[in-house]
Amino acid sequence: MKESRDIEKDYPIDEFVAKIRRLADALEKGEKFEIRIAGERIYVPVRAQFNIEHERGDGEEEVEFQIKWKTEE
Repeated sequence: MKESRDIEKDYPIDEFVAKIRRLADALEKGEKFEIRIAGERIYVPVRAQFNIEHERGDGEEEVEFQIKWKTEE
């Protein structure tokens, strides 16, 4: 079993756009999505669930595009 992890990484706009574009292309083709985050390669399966979250409070707003899936053991 992999160890727990909680990482947030900032990207320049051009890199962020490229990652989102690759994700959209994979989704449209019904393919898994691969991404490297802080040195670890992550494989997002086709069965993943997608949602968008909006938070507001303390003078800040946040929109998160989330991708979740259960790991197969």
